Amino acid sequence: MRKLSMDELNRKTVEEFRQSDKTPVTAVLDNIRSMHNVGSVFRTADAFLVESVCLCGYTPRPPHRDIHKTALGATETVHWVYYPSTVEAVHALKKDGYAIWAIEQAEGSIALNKLNWATLAGNNNMQKVAVIFGNEVSGVDADVLELCDGCIEIPQSGMKHSLNISVAAGIVLWELAKLVKNDAMTVQ
Repeated sequence: MRKLSMDELNRKTVEEFRQSDKTPVTAVLDNIRSMHNVGSVFRTADAFLVESVCLCGYTPRPPHRDIHKTALGATETVHWVYYPSTVEAVHALKKDGYAIWAIEQAEGSIALNKLNWATLAGNNNMQKVAVIFGNEVSGVDADVLELCDGCIEIPQSGMKHSLNISVAAGIVLWELAKLVKNDAMTVQ
Protein backbone atom coordinates (compact mmCIF):
# COMPACT_ATOMS: atom_id res chain seq x y z
CA MET A 1 0.00 0.00 0.00
CA ARG A 2 1.19 3.53 -0.76
CA LYS A 3 -0.10 7.02 -0.31
CA LEU A 4 -1.49 8.79 -3.35
CA SER A 5 0.52 11.66 -4.73
CA MET A 6 -0.96 15.14 -4.96
CA ASP A 7 -1.38 14.66 -8.72
CA GLU A 8 -3.30 11.42 -8.16
CA LEU A 9 -5.77 13.15 -5.81
CA ASN A 10 -7.30 15.08 -8.72
CA ARG A 11 -7.61 18.25 -6.67
CA LYS A 12 -9.78 20.95 -8.16
CA THR A 13 -8.40 24.34 -9.02
CA VAL A 14 -10.05 27.33 -7.34
CA GLU A 15 -12.00 27.99 -10.53
CA GLU A 16 -13.08 24.34 -10.85
CA PHE A 17 -14.24 24.42 -7.24
CA ARG A 18 -16.27 27.57 -7.82
CA GLN A 19 -17.90 26.01 -10.91
CA SER A 20 -18.70 22.69 -9.18
CA ASP A 21 -22.20 21.67 -8.14
CA LYS A 22 -22.39 22.30 -4.42
CA THR A 23 -23.97 20.37 -1.61
CA PRO A 24 -27.13 22.43 -0.86
CA VAL A 25 -26.03 23.09 2.72
CA THR A 26 -24.90 26.29 4.42
CA ALA A 27 -22.99 26.24 7.70
CA VAL A 28 -23.90 29.10 10.03
CA LEU A 29 -21.42 29.98 12.79
CA ASP A 30 -23.18 31.62 15.75
CA ASN A 31 -20.69 33.75 17.72
CA ILE A 32 -17.75 31.37 17.49
CA ARG A 33 -14.70 32.58 19.46
CA SER A 34 -11.84 30.54 18.05
CA MET A 35 -10.20 31.44 14.76
CA HIS A 36 -8.91 27.89 14.56
CA ASN A 37 -12.48 26.55 14.75
CA VAL A 38 -13.55 28.96 12.01
CA GLY A 39 -10.68 27.87 9.79
CA SER A 40 -11.46 24.22 10.42
CA VAL A 41 -15.10 24.71 9.41
CA PHE A 42 -13.95 26.36 6.18
CA ARG A 43 -11.67 23.43 5.45
CA THR A 44 -14.48 20.93 6.10
CA ALA A 45 -16.89 22.99 3.97
CA ASP A 46 -14.37 22.82 1.13
CA ALA A 47 -13.95 19.06 1.54
CA PHE A 48 -17.69 18.40 1.16
CA LEU A 49 -18.41 21.16 -1.42
CA VAL A 50 -20.72 22.97 1.01
CA GLU A 51 -22.56 25.86 -0.62
CA SER A 52 -21.46 28.54 1.84
CA VAL A 53 -20.53 29.58 5.36
CA CYS A 54 -22.26 32.38 7.27
CA LEU A 55 -20.14 34.08 9.91
CA CYS A 56 -22.30 35.78 12.52
CA GLY A 57 -21.83 38.19 15.41
CA TYR A 58 -18.31 38.24 16.80
CA THR A 59 -17.22 35.17 14.82
CA PRO A 60 -13.79 36.03 13.36
CA ARG A 61 -13.65 36.66 9.61
CA PRO A 62 -10.98 36.13 6.99
CA PRO A 63 -8.44 37.24 6.15
CA HIS A 64 -6.52 36.39 9.29
CA ARG A 65 -3.42 34.25 9.67
CA ASP A 66 -4.95 32.19 12.52
CA ILE A 67 -7.98 31.32 10.38
CA HIS A 68 -5.72 30.56 7.42
CA LYS A 69 -3.57 28.29 9.61
CA THR A 70 -6.38 25.70 9.78
CA ALA A 71 -8.36 26.65 6.64
CA LEU A 72 -5.31 26.07 4.40
CA GLY A 73 -6.74 28.25 1.63
CA ALA A 74 -10.40 27.15 1.93
CA THR A 75 -11.41 30.76 2.60
CA GLU A 76 -10.49 31.36 -1.04
CA THR A 77 -12.74 28.59 -2.35
CA VAL A 78 -15.76 28.45 -0.04
CA HIS A 79 -18.26 31.29 -0.45
CA TRP A 80 -18.83 33.10 2.82
CA VAL A 81 -20.87 36.02 4.06
CA TYR A 82 -20.95 37.98 7.31
CA TYR A 83 -24.07 38.96 9.30
CA PRO A 84 -23.98 41.20 12.39
CA SER A 85 -26.27 38.70 14.14
CA THR A 86 -27.30 35.10 13.64
CA VAL A 87 -30.96 36.15 13.78
CA GLU A 88 -30.34 38.33 10.69
CA ALA A 89 -28.64 35.40 8.95
CA VAL A 90 -31.55 33.08 9.71
CA HIS A 91 -34.11 35.59 8.38
CA ALA A 92 -32.08 36.03 5.17
CA LEU A 93 -31.67 32.27 4.71
CA LYS A 94 -35.38 31.62 5.28
CA LYS A 95 -36.22 34.31 2.73
CA ASP A 96 -33.87 32.48 0.35
CA GLY A 97 -35.74 29.19 0.81
CA TYR A 98 -33.59 27.36 3.37
CA ALA A 99 -34.79 24.98 6.05
CA ILE A 100 -33.00 25.99 9.27
CA TRP A 101 -31.64 23.45 11.76
CA ALA A 102 -29.59 24.08 14.89
CA ILE A 103 -26.96 21.59 15.96
CA GLU A 104 -27.93 21.49 19.60
CA GLN A 105 -28.99 19.20 22.42
CA ALA A 106 -32.57 20.34 23.00
CA GLU A 107 -36.02 19.01 23.74
CA GLY A 108 -37.33 17.29 20.66
CA SER A 109 -34.00 17.23 18.86
CA ILE A 110 -33.54 14.55 16.20
CA ALA A 111 -30.54 12.26 16.37
CA LEU A 112 -28.22 12.83 13.40
CA ASN A 113 -28.26 9.12 12.56
CA LYS A 114 -32.10 9.17 12.33
CA LEU A 115 -32.30 11.97 9.74
CA ASN A 116 -33.24 11.77 6.10
CA TRP A 117 -33.39 14.55 3.53
CA ALA A 118 -37.19 14.63 3.54
CA THR A 119 -37.17 15.32 7.30
CA LEU A 120 -34.66 18.12 6.83
CA ALA A 121 -36.55 19.63 3.90
CA GLY A 122 -39.75 19.75 5.94
CA ASN A 123 -43.30 20.24 4.77
CA ASN A 124 -42.29 22.90 2.29
CA ASN A 125 -40.02 20.40 0.52
CA MET A 126 -37.15 22.88 0.62
CA GLN A 127 -34.08 21.86 -1.29
CA LYS A 128 -31.53 23.80 0.76
CA VAL A 129 -30.61 23.39 4.41
CA ALA A 130 -28.73 25.67 6.80
CA VAL A 131 -27.19 24.19 9.94
CA ILE A 132 -26.27 26.44 12.84
CA PHE A 133 -23.24 25.68 15.00
CA GLY A 134 -23.22 27.53 18.31
CA ASN A 135 -20.71 29.20 20.54
CA GLU A 136 -18.08 26.95 22.13
CA VAL A 137 -19.45 27.57 25.64
CA SER A 138 -23.10 28.58 25.38
CA GLY A 139 -24.17 26.78 22.17
CA VAL A 140 -26.79 28.16 19.80
CA ASP A 141 -28.41 31.32 21.18
CA ALA A 142 -31.98 30.86 22.52
CA ASP A 143 -33.32 33.64 20.23
CA VAL A 144 -31.92 31.74 17.26
CA LEU A 145 -33.35 28.39 18.42
CA GLU A 146 -36.85 29.88 18.33
CA LEU A 147 -36.43 30.57 14.60
CA CYS A 148 -35.24 27.08 13.68
CA ASP A 149 -37.26 24.33 12.03
CA GLY A 150 -35.70 21.91 14.50
CA CYS A 151 -32.56 20.72 16.22
CA ILE A 152 -30.16 17.98 15.25
CA GLU A 153 -28.23 16.22 17.98
CA ILE A 154 -25.08 14.17 17.51
CA PRO A 155 -25.60 10.95 19.51
CA GLN A 156 -22.91 10.59 22.17
CA SER A 157 -22.29 7.86 24.73
CA GLY A 158 -19.48 9.24 26.86
CA MET A 159 -19.48 11.40 29.96
CA LYS A 160 -18.93 14.85 28.39
CA HIS A 161 -21.78 14.97 25.86
CA SER A 162 -20.14 17.82 24.02
CA LEU A 163 -17.85 18.14 21.03
CA ASN A 164 -15.62 20.91 19.79
CA ILE A 165 -17.43 22.87 17.08
CA SER A 166 -14.87 21.88 14.46
CA VAL A 167 -15.44 18.19 15.23
CA ALA A 168 -19.23 18.63 15.31
CA ALA A 169 -19.12 20.45 11.97
CA GLY A 170 -17.05 17.66 10.43
CA ILE A 171 -19.49 15.00 11.59
CA VAL A 172 -22.65 16.90 10.61
CA LEU A 173 -21.43 18.18 7.24
CA TRP A 174 -20.21 14.71 6.27
CA GLU A 175 -23.58 13.17 7.20
CA LEU A 176 -25.50 15.85 5.28
CA ALA A 177 -23.28 15.40 2.23
CA LYS A 178 -24.05 11.66 2.38
CA LEU A 179 -27.79 12.37 2.68
CA VAL A 180 -27.69 14.60 -0.37
CA LYS A 181 -25.98 11.90 -2.40
CA ASN A 182 -28.26 9.14 -1.11
CA ASP A 183 -31.62 10.84 -0.60
CA ALA A 184 -31.85 14.15 -2.46
CA MET A 185 -32.79 12.53 -5.74
CA THR A 186 -35.81 10.89 -4.09
CA VAL A 187 -37.23 14.21 -2.83
CA GLN A 188 -39.96 15.29 -5.23
